[in-house]
Amino acid sequence: MNPEIKVYVSAGSNIDPVRHLRDGCHRLGQQVGPLEFSPVYRTAAVGFEGKDFLNLVFAYTTSDPVEAVVARLTAVESAAGRARGAERFASRTLDLDLLIYGDLVVDQPGLTLPRNGILDYAFVLAPLAELAPDLVHPVARVTMRELWAAFEPAGQVIVRLDEPLV
Repeated sequence: MNPEIKVYVSAGSNIDPVRHLRDGCHRLGQQVGPLEFSPVYRTAAVGFEGKDFLNLVFAYTTSDPVEAVVARLTAVESAAGRARGAERFASRTLDLDLLIYGDLVVDQPGLTLPRNGILDYAFVLAPLAELAPDLVHPVARVTMRELWAAFEPAGQVIVRLDEPLV
């Protein structure tokens, strides 16, 4: 049996976001067990004109290989009506991105771990740093707390919501 690995996943939606985030997290939790959640953040769409997103990060432990984790996340997105098109930046019913899979470092077509968005986007790093402040980034070798403290948002506006979503 494979050892238990802690994985971190970002979740976002700007199409009926409360429903899609709740349903998607519930569906995934039924399959993998308990999920740990960050607070929810409201952010403006990045890279296109669209409705605001709700974003959060969650974590769970698994013995599944990384490919199975990615396949499961894709299946949950599809169940939420996610249509995968050529547009990288577009409205989404549900977007689930594997951020970190233990200390695995991978850079191959279709899979980069840790995910680049951790260092690029406030809507990824802020909730990740709140959920796991002492987690060490496998490449940068500093904690998420340190990364967030040094982050320069360059116009990225995020608002932490007080109400839990899930």
